[in-house]
Amino acid sequence: MTSGDGGRGTGRRGVLRAGAAAVLLGAVGCTSGAKSAVAPASSPPTPHSTDRPTPTPTTAPSPTAPQPPTPLPTPPLWQPGPGEIQPDVKRRAVELVAALGAWPPGGQGAGAARARVAALGLPPGLADGAGRLAPAAPEAALEVIDAQYGGILADSASVLVVCRQWTRRPDGSVAAGGITVDVRLSRATPRWTVTAVNPGDPGPATASPAPAVAKVLAEPRIELPPEAAADLLSGTVHDTVLTAMLRLAGPYALSVSVVRTGHPLDVFGTTRPSDHPLGRAFDVWRIDGRAVVDPTTPRQLIESFMRDAAAAGSYNVGGPVAIAGVGNQFFTDDTHHDHVHVGFNS
Repeated sequence: MTSGDGGRGTGRRGVLRAGAAAVLLGAVGCTSGAKSAVAPASSPPTPHSTDRPTPTPTTAPSPTAPQPPTPLPTPPLWQPGPGEIQPDVKRRAVELVAALGAWPPGGQGAGAARARVAALGLPPGLADGAGRLAPAAPEAALEVIDAQYGGILADSASVLVVCRQWTRRPDGSVAAGGITVDVRLSRATPRWTVTAVNPGDPGPATASPAPAVAKVLAEPRIELPPEAAADLLSGTVHDTVLTAMLRLAGPYALSVSVVRTGHPLDVFGTTRPSDHPLGRAFDVWRIDGRAVVDPTTPRQLIESFMRDAAAAGSYNVGGPVAIAGVGNQFFTDDTHHDHVHVGFNS
């Protein structure tokens, strides 16, 4: 008789075999227990119990595997296109802003920022002025929407670098925002050098923005970068600007670069206050999806937009097209070859 036989055993060998069979049955769910294994040899074997339900084994739920963090966007570095005046000036400004506003995991901190700036051949101390461009975060990504001139002269320039930015929170989630940075440069050999970095700060949102603010923000034909949208929400932008944006959004789709924050306080190279910091101007870098700086963009489209901006109440319209007008209503220069400026005196 084998150990798997369910028949009766005799003597000591039979008791041992019966015990082994009981243990085997118990391993597969037998409910008769060990007592049946030590029954006298003359006793009939205890039958397998069929009057009790066999308990269903329960398995503890496996813990949920941690989810990997959402990856940050990886936009390509902005590059100047055709039609630019002094394209390497803009490229230099963008390289610095990208070095200060984006870093891989663990690349945060002033020391790492200074090293990235030094790797560009620029003064490491520029990292000390990064401010809001380099928040305390373990990881950051940055996209340059546009780089336009705040001013360009023979030996100096201001480049307004308009950005979106994503930062990793301590809990692993991602915060989306953006900033506009006024980068100051001076002519040097072999490349222009950066002399100052001025990150914008629109301030907190007001509790009761003007009714036109909601209309502008909801208008799909008006594209606003993060800092320009924050300007509107701060309550520091005049109604004349908001009304003109809405009026121009009828015949055009307009991409705004700068409203108030990030623009030089004075008209570059002068001591005349700019209308931008006063909340009385906005710049447009793209019309109907066509970049103003691109030489293939029809000049007729840009001229039409500039004339309609004047008809919307602007007293001071600048762009790449020379238009005859009364006084200084229209103007053109190197600074405005890459955008249309729309200014108001109230």
